[in-house]
Amino acid sequence: MTDPAHQVRRSRASSWCGRRGIATVTVTAAALALSGTLPTPAAQARDSGEAVRQGLHRLVEEDRFPAALAATTGRDGRTRNYTAGVADLTTGARVPVDGQVRAGSNTKAFTATVVLQLVGEGKVALDAPIERYLPGLVRGEGIDGRRITVRQLLQHTSGLPDYLDFMGDFSTYRHTYLQPRALLDLALAHKALFAPGTRWSYSNTNYLLAGLLIERVTGRSLAEQITRRVIDRIGLRHTAFPGVGDEHIREAHPEGYFPSKPGGPLTDVTELDPGWAWAAGQLLSTPSDLNRFFTALLGGRLLRPAQLAEMRRTVPAESGLWPGARYGLGLISTPLSCGGVMWGHGGDIPGYRTRTGVTADGRGVTVAVTADPTPTPKTPDHARSLLDTTLCTGARIPRQARPAP
Repeated sequence: MTDPAHQVRRSRASSWCGRRGIATVTVTAAALALSGTLPTPAAQARDSGEAVRQGLHRLVEEDRFPAALAATTGRDGRTRNYTAGVADLTTGARVPVDGQVRAGSNTKAFTATVVLQLVGEGKVALDAPIERYLPGLVRGEGIDGRRITVRQLLQHTSGLPDYLDFMGDFSTYRHTYLQPRALLDLALAHKALFAPGTRWSYSNTNYLLAGLLIERVTGRSLAEQITRRVIDRIGLRHTAFPGVGDEHIREAHPEGYFPSKPGGPLTDVTELDPGWAWAAGQLLSTPSDLNRFFTALLGGRLLRPAQLAEMRRTVPAESGLWPGARYGLGLISTPLSCGGVMWGHGGDIPGYRTRTGVTADGRGVTVAVTADPTPTPKTPDHARSLLDTTLCTGARIPRQARPAP
């Protein structure tokens, strides 16, 4: 449900959603080695469009992802979409332009945005204990909700164990609806990883609690709050929070695949119950919508200046992500090879992997591939590297590029 967009640990279920993933943070207990740059040909591309095309073809031809999709957004807000590969390994169907995918841990940025909106409205205090909002709920060995703050949940410094580490094989819960409280109970049955505020460790459990906090404070469902406060507010026409029990991707989409083992046969897992990802990774979206969300967020259209500043206050996260990574409140910063940083999150969930990055001047890139874990063993994260390559060539958008929807 992470990192990852991004990749922290990988749960057996294999998902950024999954262990560290519903985001990018990701799925079996070994951290993925992530590369920082693309090979020389892409890095030397004449413009960002050529770099994206070369990068997507590498993801398909060398890394063996069935499909790769990307959207680039320029300073003027205009977006261009790219695809490579096939949408369906059985039929060989073409990849839909800006196709909808499971966004995994990018959901965490949406959840954190709603929490920070509530902070701006005076309904939640960032440095208040979660006990104030969910009394008596957060208890366990070394775990006490009276000593864990809302900020520590959003920043992964709570020390709470990750429920995804204890869920077993993905096939056992692929079609099972798991309620947030049941997942929380699973996590709280295990001891704390460390005292709150003393370390950083990606845990999807933190965002289960953030979702429960939103529902308790607003008296409304998490899906409704994310939809009303974020999706509808900035016009994300292809982003949705699936309903309870909905295993389908409703819009045009490439199929998502899950390897039986690294380098093994790919199984189509497009249909799955994403309820186990919930506030940490349940969203559906498209590359262009994810660009629109992150550029709107960093551009101040969703949060007041004080809350956006809090979101951008980061702590080192290299231990679980990649060199130079820092984690804010549902937001990750990564140094660019050409100077400055990009902001985003990313997400891994069985079948799909997304990587997102935007800059302070409004440029954005999102790359999605249609397998998780990777089809080949020990594959560097070339999708994340492609963000750097594209942003460092200026993300120049060709004149014929259509306006973002």
